[in-house]
Amino acid sequence: MDKTRPTRFLESVKRIFRMFFAVGLKARRTKVFYLISLIPILLATLIKLSLYLSGRDITGIYIFSNVIMAFFLQFLILILALFFGTSICSEELEGKTLTYLTTRPIPKSAVLLGKFAAYYLMAVLMTALGIIFAFLILNIDTLGDLGIYRILFRDLAVLSLGLLCYMAFFTLMGTFLKKSIMFGLLFSFGWENVIQYFPGSTQKFAIVHYLKSLLPVSTSERFSFLLFRLEPTPPAAAIGVLLFLTALFLTLACVLFSSKEYILQD
Repeated sequence: MDKTRPTRFLESVKRIFRMFFAVGLKARRTKVFYLISLIPILLATLIKLSLYLSGRDITGIYIFSNVIMAFFLQFLILILALFFGTSICSEELEGKTLTYLTTRPIPKSAVLLGKFAAYYLMAVLMTALGIIFAFLILNIDTLGDLGIYRILFRDLAVLSLGLLCYMAFFTLMGTFLKKSIMFGLLFSFGWENVIQYFPGSTQKFAIVHYLKSLLPVSTSERFSFLLFRLEPTPPAAAIGVLLFLTALFLTLACVLFSSKEYILQD
């Protein structure tokens, strides 16, 4: 067995990562998504201003956990994961650059993993930008309380894990479906947003169920829309399921991408 083979493979992944991360930062699509990621900041500003003018006593943490996190968990990370994940394969087919990439002395799986890592990092940066500033705006009166930052770091970790699993799934979808965007939208805003509210074990067939299981159950009397009807899986098991699904989706995506013969149409 050639012991340098894994090293060469990792070097190929890193080269692909650097190339597509640099190109992706300048892409028009990336700029559009950065603008979308600013929506929670605008939303947080409007809510904070409204609370200040009305004099209502609602904590910033409550608004952040039930409005901002709901926006990220139910919409933004799904959109980012869908468009970045499916484009890993589709943009090479549409741009007719797949032949150029796959004829170089680089394994196809390294191309896929390198692009996945580049796009995942960009999606995490977009998510972090929105959630950090929204958090600071909503909690501007209590920024001196170091305890609140545990909530920020925990939620950012949950969203990053969600991006990882969703993007792996949509990457797999993009390797074998021509209309992967359409099916991805149906999955994201159909299946994921409906099945999570089913009682019993049925809700465990949604990825978002395991992400919500990592959020603490509210001990206040206020209603929590984000955790409505949730029958949580233990946190350790939820993390295990999400990591297992990510590895499974990426492995299948690499196998399909490496073995399938793609036809470039004019």
